[in-house]
Amino acid sequence: MTSQLLPGNIVFGGPIPSQVAQSYRSLGQYVLDQYKSFGDQTVMIDAVSGTEYSAKFMYDSIVRLAQILQKLGVKHNDVVGLSSENSVGFAIAMFAGFAVGATVAPLNVTYSDREVDHAINLSKPKVIFASKITVDRVAKVAKSNKFVKAIIALSGTSTNHPNVHSFSDLMNNDKFKTTPDFTTPKANKTEDVALIVCSSGTTGLPKGVQLTQFNLLATLDSQLQPTMVPLNEITLLTVIPWFHAFGCLTLITTATMGTRLVYLPKFEENLFLSAIEKYRVMMAFMVPPLMVFLAKHPIVDKYDLSSLMVLLCGAAPLSRETEDQIKERIGVPFIRQGYGLSESTLSVLVQNDDFCKPGSVGVLKVGIYAKVIDPDTGKLLGANERGELCFKGDGIMKGYIGDTKSTQTAIKDGWLHTGDIGYYDDEFEFFIVDRIKELIKYKGFQVPPAEIEALLLTNDKIKDAAVIGKPDEEAGELPMAFVVKQANVQLTEDDVIQFVQERASPAKRIRGGVIFIDEIPKNPSGKILRRVLRDMLKKPKSKL
Repeated sequence: MTSQLLPGNIVFGGPIPSQVAQSYRSLGQYVLDQYKSFGDQTVMIDAVSGTEYSAKFMYDSIVRLAQILQKLGVKHNDVVGLSSENSVGFAIAMFAGFAVGATVAPLNVTYSDREVDHAINLSKPKVIFASKITVDRVAKVAKSNKFVKAIIALSGTSTNHPNVHSFSDLMNNDKFKTTPDFTTPKANKTEDVALIVCSSGTTGLPKGVQLTQFNLLATLDSQLQPTMVPLNEITLLTVIPWFHAFGCLTLITTATMGTRLVYLPKFEENLFLSAIEKYRVMMAFMVPPLMVFLAKHPIVDKYDLSSLMVLLCGAAPLSRETEDQIKERIGVPFIRQGYGLSESTLSVLVQNDDFCKPGSVGVLKVGIYAKVIDPDTGKLLGANERGELCFKGDGIMKGYIGDTKSTQTAIKDGWLHTGDIGYYDDEFEFFIVDRIKELIKYKGFQVPPAEIEALLLTNDKIKDAAVIGKPDEEAGELPMAFVVKQANVQLTEDDVIQFVQERASPAKRIRGGVIFIDEIPKNPSGKILRRVLRDMLKKPKSKL
């Protein structure tokens, strides 16, 4: 499907050919029917324990837990919280929530007490599922929030808290009589919220993004386009946290398509590589830090990664150099970038076989409209003109929970304003330049930090890098680099400054200096936390 230009410089990705998912009475019913249709097929593999789970096991577990949740008082449109690393229990809990018509609110497992308190006060969950690593914190915060009626520990239990139930005890308790099948409540699909995902919070406390059942079903339909290899014949690896929007939505799309999903609870070098080798993984969901690892880490050469056919990279920009290094090193034929936001229910742009120019994030997915506007005047711009990217379509969120003001700023006349600067070329292929808020203003020039970061990563002595604007009275801001050196190499501040100077235009030179650090602070999906770097500038440490 090729994009088309509509009057007024609006680009359209074309109609969604299939409306199978949207025809279902609810998202929960769609998930249950899909799992039921796959029978004994293996749909999930825990790469740590090696345990394999069939679609029948998933169906039976979801149906049982859905009825238990109802007995615990969870009703249609109540909220179920979910604070866990990737596990089969996470998937069962989320899908059981959908089955009873509840809203599921995943919580970042790295949240502090304050952040958990903030997140649950946005979504007000009646029941929260928590893993071994989060159950004590969740129980502690829940004590002062009376709307939380029960906590379910996905693995083990915490004895200190009276309201904590064990997941396995509930599932095996004969007292709860359940039937082998389940009919979900009929949903008001455009109004009923299926997911509340926390936005990245790279510019302050996270906001709760409300995605409706219709947002998800329409997104599932847009994924049903034929691919090179049918998705139900693919073994796919993911280590992206499922509590994060990118991870959660990829879990939903792959689970409902019969993909054999190999998952890891967290990134661990040897486990990640051995899982690809052991399970002959064909496709993997990636974020840029994982791509840099594949491109540069010496340990990669010790494993057979020849089964890898496709790497799908999202959540943050990926440099052309990193992509080339991986193709050369491992021989992966297809590396595909996409672009999306929590607010757009997964990707709105994605590369395909015909549209994958260096540095692009691809073309519009079916069902999506786009426009580029001048961020200052709102004027509609044409091809090859840089401005703010705006999108419209069935995946655009209902709004931020409890925050009308932010919702009205983000969505105007149905158009989601992304805050990202980009453009499309003459073939309607899109390119992201940077965040409006993150552009460095040097003497009137707008300097995209992502461009300098990509350049720095081409230096073999640099393991990772981040660039921010350092306030300067005369110039406004000066580009400044935070650099992580490769082990056992000699690299000075002057080396880094000189490296960029020889390869970039004057505005992009590292005039603000270089600070060497142990690691670049990032959120779980790999986005650089620039505010943390700005804070480090205010309280500078000595250069290492």
